[in-house]
Amino acid sequence: MVKLVITRHGESQANRDNVYTGWSDVPLTAKGIKQAQMAAQRIKNLNIHFSDVHTSMLQRAITTANLICDEIDQSYLPIHKTWRLNERHYGALRGMNKDDSKQQFGVEQVAKWRRGYSEVPPQLSKRDHERRYDRLGVQIPLSESLKMTQERLLPYWNDVIAGQLIDGQNQLIVAHGSSLRALIKYLDQIPDDQINLVEVPNGQPIVYELDSKLNVIEKQILE
Repeated sequence: MVKLVITRHGESQANRDNVYTGWSDVPLTAKGIKQAQMAAQRIKNLNIHFSDVHTSMLQRAITTANLICDEIDQSYLPIHKTWRLNERHYGALRGMNKDDSKQQFGVEQVAKWRRGYSEVPPQLSKRDHERRYDRLGVQIPLSESLKMTQERLLPYWNDVIAGQLIDGQNQLIVAHGSSLRALIKYLDQIPDDQINLVEVPNGQPIVYELDSKLNVIEKQILE
């Protein structure tokens, strides 16, 4: 059996302010740092020795990953950063207050964008460019549904993480609410019309025990 632990970053400034973030790079709050440290303590209590850590290219996840590695006394681990684990891109909603978006577009429509699988939020009128992605030849999306997020995440899962798990190497993923929801949908085989029921709170680790074919044997949420 092999262990996969996934956790969302601690509270970010955007979480605190209740605004859409997506690929915007915002830091953790003081509360977020404490959440990361508490998540680490829960993981440490399980005495899992990891081979690798995987995170996004956004500082709120990277900082959380570093804090967890320090707290579990595994700061020597390689930390792999990939855009494929980034939060979904919220397009033109980026920077908007979530309550304001409900007033402008309606509660039902916003729920489809935020919790549905295929609904794509309003797109940006112009594509952003950042050096961190340009150097990789990666085009920043104009907007993403959860389905699109899953489609760009799964190649990294299949090409990098899955093989290490099959080899018996425990893995830690520190990412974002939507990218982790996309992964959970895949691992738990959740139907499209039920993914809206899945929520991933800040700093709450989820532990998967997988068999040699990466079927889920046991799932534990460390509340």
